[in-house]
Amino acid sequence: MTGYHKLHEAYRQRGLSRRDLAPDPFEQFRRWFAEAERVEGPEPNAMALATATPEGQPAVRMVLLREVDERGLIFYTNYESRKGQELAKNPHAALVFWWPNMARQVRVEGVVEKVSAEKSDAYFRTRPRGSQIGAWASRQSTVIASRAELEARYRQYEAEFVGREVPRPPHWGGYRLVPEVFEFWQGRLNRLHDRFRYRKGADGFWIIERLAP
Repeated sequence: MTGYHKLHEAYRQRGLSRRDLAPDPFEQFRRWFAEAERVEGPEPNAMALATATPEGQPAVRMVLLREVDERGLIFYTNYESRKGQELAKNPHAALVFWWPNMARQVRVEGVVEKVSAEKSDAYFRTRPRGSQIGAWASRQSTVIASRAELEARYRQYEAEFVGREVPRPPHWGGYRLVPEVFEFWQGRLNRLHDRFRYRKGADGFWIIERLAP
């Protein structure tokens, strides 16, 4: 046995009850995220994004949440990456946030759509110039011969855009995951965790249900 089982600490945080929850999952997420910003370390907006091929082959990676609007959760990436290619063929995806200091998870499931070009342009302009050039230099998820090849491409675009604004690459932009399900998970002692799921009812209103841990 590797001893990994010894790495777990008992969750002793306060519990989560039905009366603690906002009727709207977006509001509940904003409450928890605000706490995570105060309590957690760097990048509380880091989230695992799971996608799958039409045949059901899954893949997961970490991305950063950049915005929550009235429709969903927004992140940005290369549309030609593996995740982009999978989302083009199968838009169903899932997100997980893990905030260990609070022993909390948030899971979100739904359908992903591209945000508008105008929204992607506006966000791209806020990125550091080096990251803007990197978006042009990296053919994300493709095989490359060496680090030197990547750095050479970076220098090529650095020279191309010298003295002027870096435009957004056409292959780079935002996605919005439009939620169909939220789950809020609070770790508790003896693995008797508190779990609440929000799901859309037939009338369009959110139904809140407690789940067994």
